[in-house]
Amino acid sequence: SSEECVHDLQGHTDLVSGIVRNPSNHLQVYSCSADGTVRLWDFTDGILIKCRMWRRVISDVVCVCVSLELFQLVAVHLPLSGDQEVEARELSAVLCDVSPSGAASFGRKVRVVGLPGTSVANKFFLKSGNKKGAKNAFTCVSCHPKEDCIATGHEDGKIRLWRNFNQKKEYTYSTLHWHHGAVNTLQFTPEGTNLLSGGIESVLVQWHYTQENQKDFLPRLGGAITHIAVSPDGSLFCTSHSDNKITIIQSCVKVSAIIQGLVKGEGVRTDLTIDPRSKALVLNGKPGHLQFYSLHRDKLLYNLDIVQQEYIHEEGLDQFEVVKAAFDTRGNWLATVEERTQKGSELEINLKLWAYDEQTQSFMLNTTVTAPHEDQITAMCFSPSPETTMLVTISFDGHFKAWLLADHSDTKEGACWSCDFVGGYHHLKPGCCCFSADGSLLAVGFQEVVTVWSPSWELLTTLSQPPGAIRDLCFGRLSCSKYLLGTSTKNQLCCWNLLTCSLEWSTPVDVSLLQADPLSENMAAFCSQSGCSDLFVFKPGEPRPLYSQKALCTGKVQRAVFAPRDQMLESCEEHAQWLNRSQLYFFTQHMLMVDDSVAVTPFYLLLGKHRQQQEALTNPMAERIQLPQGSIAIKELLYTPAHVLPSASFLCSMFVRSLLISSSSASASGSRTGVVQATTHWPCPNTHTSVLQTAPFALRKHTI
Repeated sequence: SSEECVHDLQGHTDLVSGIVRNPSNHLQVYSCSADGTVRLWDFTDGILIKCRMWRRVISDVVCVCVSLELFQLVAVHLPLSGDQEVEARELSAVLCDVSPSGAASFGRKVRVVGLPGTSVANKFFLKSGNKKGAKNAFTCVSCHPKEDCIATGHEDGKIRLWRNFNQKKEYTYSTLHWHHGAVNTLQFTPEGTNLLSGGIESVLVQWHYTQENQKDFLPRLGGAITHIAVSPDGSLFCTSHSDNKITIIQSCVKVSAIIQGLVKGEGVRTDLTIDPRSKALVLNGKPGHLQFYSLHRDKLLYNLDIVQQEYIHEEGLDQFEVVKAAFDTRGNWLATVEERTQKGSELEINLKLWAYDEQTQSFMLNTTVTAPHEDQITAMCFSPSPETTMLVTISFDGHFKAWLLADHSDTKEGACWSCDFVGGYHHLKPGCCCFSADGSLLAVGFQEVVTVWSPSWELLTTLSQPPGAIRDLCFGRLSCSKYLLGTSTKNQLCCWNLLTCSLEWSTPVDVSLLQADPLSENMAAFCSQSGCSDLFVFKPGEPRPLYSQKALCTGKVQRAVFAPRDQMLESCEEHAQWLNRSQLYFFTQHMLMVDDSVAVTPFYLLLGKHRQQQEALTNPMAERIQLPQGSIAIKELLYTPAHVLPSASFLCSMFVRSLLISSSSASASGSRTGVVQATTHWPCPNTHTSVLQTAPFALRKHTI
């Protein structure tokens, strides 16, 4: 009722693919995963009771198993054993050619599906298509709880109710049709009086079972409905959505609660940015929106409608997308870019300037610039200068433009924006831009040349570097403000000294992304190699990195941002001091992650302050601190129900003894400090030779 998380059940090492209540114990739940295990949990106490292992990937808790590329519906005998981990060996295949979606349902008579050791009672067939172009592929199935009736959803949006299937070749079906897209999920209510369906339309449809022509709708639920659940008494419905949201509904009448995670859209086109006011992470959310997500509270604050047009759920339809977003340093202004490409027509671009409204505590549209450039806008940034409010945009049309805010508060016009300057360099296409920390310099990368401009739009100097187009530009901050760093497509990281206008140092490394910490001199460089990404943190004026991590994650880092902490860390280990003011968030094609390299002790893990770190123990890419898996004390603490645990004094002494190391084993194995020693390579400036650096680290990654 409070929409707060009660428990995290952790133990699976791969995607959790199914979950269902234990029919014989309403306080327990089964879960299955692609890691080949089925786990039984006491979800009220948040503890694991049993773990049953297979050598197959399980895709549904109803036991639809995958063996290599063969999808099977199997019946599994769950062995009785006192051990927590049990290997299940007795499997009986019921059906071998089931759908890979894992859609299955139990009805009033189990023989409809089939019993172990017996053949399937019935099979229903539909033609793959007809003259009208119907798509008859099955997408979901649900069995009536009291009558011999099966409801199936199909790719063409139709729902079929099958009856009389106990008589061979005489089964019949009736058809219901409202959805214009595929039916994603079906669910009967506990008494069987209604049938619920959902799909891409974001509308929950309630069909009356005895009066099939009557139906009720609950529209505008947000994202496409992917799953429906009903409470045992039928008073509450629950829908999960493709945008990472759960909606709780009171008997299809009204929405009573929404549990929203980080909004999952079709893709992240904008950079990861931080709202200076709310300290929220801002990125693409729902189509045509920006989401403001609180990283500290792990909660969505609100969505800002940028496009301000109704989104139509139809494949192949070209609609406006938000591709760029930037804040000024005080959080008073937000700039966004939206674009749309239609077949046979030119690219449509809109630049919008949003002013923060104190009354509504949100951003209100102030100015819309139609076709601000003749081609795609590749980057934009606000000037941090306190004297003026200026936005710079660059485009593939070969120009960069400066947009200046003119204050007409003494008139009825209010604040308005106008183009103050248009610049270019030898008809080259600009790719990136960056302001210095005080706003006194603007650097624009034109292919292989870096140009530096003054606030009066005088070209001060040009900087050249080894062949390769400029990919990223970052000015140094605080004591390193005299440096300008850039990366190129030819695997070069360069550092220029702006006082001497010369190359200070360069190193041959493939930097996919360069990010500056706004609260310190630190720079983060993500390097790609062999399908993985490495992280190097350094100061522009020092040759050696402060921190480095090889094989930080799989895939290429696409976006990154430093987010300020609520409170500065006063005491942390030397290798983690670069994170005492900020946290580094980065985005791959798979997930959003945070690098929070803070020392972790066994007690720290047991107290559950960072429970998400248990997931990171399964990643073979990085070495991490692991607790002794065979420790009896740890099993007593984690897996025993609280009401039957021995006294705390007994458990504490046993736990401490389990962590002690005998002097003989310590001398034989060296030092077991629990801190990983990482040897990293960072090419030395100018000479391009490798310098070995050894530094302790304890990397932690969290999936949000």
